[in-house]
Amino acid sequence: MEAVTLQAEVRETRGKGPARQLRMRGLIPAVFYGPGAEPVTLQLDPAPLRAAITGEYGRNQVLELAFGDQKSLAVVKDIAVHPVSRDVLHVDFYAAAKDRPLRAEVPFLTTGRALGVQKGGAMHKRFRSLPIKACPQDVPSKIVLDVAKLDLGANVTVADLKVPEGVEIALPPTRRVLMIDAKERAKKDDKAEGEAEKA
Repeated sequence: MEAVTLQAEVRETRGKGPARQLRMRGLIPAVFYGPGAEPVTLQLDPAPLRAAITGEYGRNQVLELAFGDQKSLAVVKDIAVHPVSRDVLHVDFYAAAKDRPLRAEVPFLTTGRALGVQKGGAMHKRFRSLPIKACPQDVPSKIVLDVAKLDLGANVTVADLKVPEGVEIALPPTRRVLMIDAKERAKKDDKAEGEAEKA
């Protein structure tokens, strides 16, 4: 993943009043902190930020935060959004380093149509996203599982998932993430038999 440069300015004022005035000028308040970094209050244009975190990597996008006379790698740690307008109100940037793993949530997707589903079973995916641990540049945009060959009764655990080198799923290896339930087919068969008997 390539870092996206984001320009910011050091903010001298703090508090609700100055933050409100800042938003009236089309800017948002922010803070930068983390290991090896002095906390700094910032202000920035929300448009480039929104563009950066709505791309392929979402909020996991690595940022090169430029402010004052320095540039620092960072990721979005927390973001406050207005409940109605969805405008960004405040953002926390967390200091990152290429050699220091961080935790992130990555979308968990499937591809293909499971063999067991074709036979009448049901697929149950237990996670929409998976917690991972990786250095910032190694964080994947998503984890994809091909389910085409999965038959009735199949179970997929964390240990069965293929992830890029340098990426670790932060769950026990035996944790089940997906299953093809044969009970759904049994229910359908029972229903069909019952309807046949009534006929």
